[in-house]
Amino acid sequence: MISLKETLTIISFNVNSNNKYFKMSYVSDLSQSQEYLSFRSSVPLRRIVVDTNNSKIGWRIFDSGPKTVRCPLVCLPPVSGTADVFFKQALALSAKGVRVISAEAPVYWNIKEWCEGFKKLLDYLELDRVHLFGASLGGYLAQKFAEYSYLCPRVASLILCNAFTDTSVFNNHDSAALYWILPGLVLKRMVMGNFSSGKVDPDMVDAIDFMVERLESLPQAELASRLTLNCVKGYVEAHKLAEVPVTIVDVFDEYALSNTVREELYKCYPSAKLAHLKSGGNFPYLSRCAEVNLHLLIHLRQFDGTPYSAADRTLLEKTKSSI
Repeated sequence: MISLKETLTIISFNVNSNNKYFKMSYVSDLSQSQEYLSFRSSVPLRRIVVDTNNSKIGWRIFDSGPKTVRCPLVCLPPVSGTADVFFKQALALSAKGVRVISAEAPVYWNIKEWCEGFKKLLDYLELDRVHLFGASLGGYLAQKFAEYSYLCPRVASLILCNAFTDTSVFNNHDSAALYWILPGLVLKRMVMGNFSSGKVDPDMVDAIDFMVERLESLPQAELASRLTLNCVKGYVEAHKLAEVPVTIVDVFDEYALSNTVREELYKCYPSAKLAHLKSGGNFPYLSRCAEVNLHLLIHLRQFDGTPYSAADRTLLEKTKSSI
């Protein structure tokens, strides 16, 4: 996470730039693709208000797949993401009988508030347990919710993608208290400073373009609250998650987090299954969706025939035929 000073420097040099990422009306190829348009036309966006605070606009979710499944896969996006960033997972996995819910939170300013809100969402949807697939901040929040609910478990398993366990890696604890007053433009440039600028292939370019478009759609308060959650002092008490099955999805090319962060995640979950991708950048669920979807199926198939199955059919045979 780049600092506020670095962000202001970036803006001063780029405000008149021809860089396409600094055009507020930018439209990505992925959002115009038949796959995305099919997703938006077939899976309705639901707004669910679970808080008594009338200022909150509610959770936004896409719920795809068989509604008879009571332990679905719930996807949590990164700072820059909206609920639809997991459309490739929703389409591919729901076709195999998996219920996939992609959830985007309203404005929450601390972890406890977010966890309470997510618990209320699960209660509203009448879901006792869920499998959580979290990317970056979404992965951190997934772990924190598993920790929050460990005495009365609500998390059947975790799949963590480019995730972290301690917010100190961003070195922005002091700045976190100021995000709520910063203009949306400043906050968006802070996030864009972490997008890959190195060697990327066309699929990774499309993924970055799509995420930039999603980022530009976020109101100031939503982005400020996410950055606050991302950077305010906190860490995961991993010993409370010792009984939770974990799969860690990592890429080995350039992405926002360091190798040190990756190794710390491995240490916290020594029994976790590792799903390594040679490349994929910050958003492999978009740029390497086939590989990520396969790893999700492999993870979920261990629950076939149990009360915590995420599908209405056996995944084992389906996964074997896909390999």
